[in-house]
Amino acid sequence: MKKSIQLLQTGLLALLFSFFLSSDLKAQIEEPDVIKPQRDATTLSDVYESGFGININMNNFGFGIGGEYRRVVGPQSEIMFSLGITGLRDESEQTFTDFFFGQQIIPNKFQRGLAFPLMAGFRQRIFPKSVQENYRFFVSAQAGPVAAFTYPYFNDRNDNNYRETGNEYLIIEDNGELFIQFAQPERVNDVFSRMGEGDWHWGGAGEIKLGVDIGSNFSRLNSVEFGYYFYYFTEGIQMMQPKQPVIQQQTGPNQSPYVWQNGQLVLEDFFEPQKFFGTPQITFTFGWLW
Repeated sequence: MKKSIQLLQTGLLALLFSFFLSSDLKAQIEEPDVIKPQRDATTLSDVYESGFGININMNNFGFGIGGEYRRVVGPQSEIMFSLGITGLRDESEQTFTDFFFGQQIIPNKFQRGLAFPLMAGFRQRIFPKSVQENYRFFVSAQAGPVAAFTYPYFNDRNDNNYRETGNEYLIIEDNGELFIQFAQPERVNDVFSRMGEGDWHWGGAGEIKLGVDIGSNFSRLNSVEFGYYFYYFTEGIQMMQPKQPVIQQQTGPNQSPYVWQNGQLVLEDFFEPQKFFGTPQITFTFGWLW
């Protein structure tokens, strides 16, 4: 009986030993390396040759609109040509709106401006094998000439290059009596007024962008681009007031805060013509590919 029990115990121990041995052997088996599938990126020339789009952009100058033409010149490369119209303004401009009447005033503004850039550039697709086809990323750069048109922001009746607001005054003494003479305020022109008095300026324009074409339908063009846009004019453009009143160093109770001479404000140089205009920009493009 004892011998049978010993044989049974020996058999159980052998069974357990073989079980753990087999488990340990299985645990030591190494899994093979994960093989990444090889994906061949679609080349642009396989799906389209040309494209045309309408641009809508937003930047610190306001809104703009234009058109562009694209042409595939390499497996993942394009050349492009664009023509647009955008606003032009000084980066220091601040717009204030009248709470009751809704009138907008920009202090120290001298001229309104529009820019018409004509540019050519190059687009290069990036990450073609890492990002799926319905999100095609590009970097691009463009440059070319620009024509800018500027016209008066306000009605400068006395041609002194300063806008009288009506807050300027002169205290006059006559036979012992004091009289206050206020400057007549000069009206701000609406956006279409005084265009006939405008001037043209010529310069250079450029931009650098990171964009993405969206969609797997290669007959439609939908893209979003983020970049930096700039103009340069060698002679400069006078967007802000070139003159401002000279302020009295010491004023008494019956004295104007400004210097007057022969009934006219004495003015001094203020803003200089601006040569460089730059702004971040976001552009939405909608169009066709063929």
